[in-house]
Amino acid sequence: MLQTLQRDANWEVVGLLTTFNETADRVAMHGVRRSLVRRQANTTGLPLHEVMLPWPCSNADYESRMNDALTTISQQKTTHLAFGDLYLEEIRDYRIQQLTDTDMKPVFPIWCGPSRTRRLADEMVNSGLKAVVTCLDPSRMPKELIGREFDASLLADLPSSVDPCGENGEFHTYCYAGPHQPFELPVVPGEVVTRDGFVFCDLVSNDRSA
Repeated sequence: MLQTLQRDANWEVVGLLTTFNETADRVAMHGVRRSLVRRQANTTGLPLHEVMLPWPCSNADYESRMNDALTTISQQKTTHLAFGDLYLEEIRDYRIQQLTDTDMKPVFPIWCGPSRTRRLADEMVNSGLKAVVTCLDPSRMPKELIGREFDASLLADLPSSVDPCGENGEFHTYCYAGPHQPFELPVVPGEVVTRDGFVFCDLVSNDRSA
């Protein structure tokens, strides 16, 4: 999504927004360490707005903390907030609702519909984007695919019922290289664990300077 926005002269990207599980110090759903997300943001030169969520997190807690973050971002004269949703209309409607009490408008730069996600996945791979599967739902896809590169080989191995971009929550990834980043982040797959019905691969940096 960032790459798409940066190629469009109509947009000036001024920051990134991510939610974290404050107990685990990891991305709320992906399970990626906060330190790796910070390094990821540093490669883009953009500030990272961190929304810390309690665990367990009720919907009321989520909305309260998100509203605080959105208010702060809106006060910085940010005009729009971009989301990476692809075709789930109920999620898009929820995003729109979240911004009703702010001065910001929602943008969905890679919204494409379910019939075009394979094309989008191929475009990402062919552009030079490199990512690793960090979380997957084993009820929807083989758990052996955890820790795999998001590449043509993975796309070929996905069951036909799995969206190539994981839009229904089948899997999540961490991007460590791509046209939007000036250099590749050195990460390697670490421990694999099953927790709360999902399989996670812990990525770790193999950069001694980290």
